[in-house]
Amino acid sequence: FYCCWLAVELVSIGPRVVQGTAVGQAVEGIARQLEAKGKIRGTLLLSLAFMEALTIYGLVVALTLLFADPFD
Repeated sequence: FYCCWLAVELVSIGPRVVQGTAVGQAVEGIARQLEAKGKIRGTLLLSLAFMEALTIYGLVVALTLLFADPFD
């Protein structure tokens, strides 16, 4: 059980940090160049979706380790 928890935590650290940075940079970019708001928002949402997919892949690997139990 603990390997599942540890795997999800380790995989989700990177996207959490990068998502916060990306949102901050997007807000700063929109504040500096308001006419590019649509492009910045679209790029931000796409990149956030990819980062969430990485976290979900980590969850899938963790659940596989939990239920398949390849170490026995």
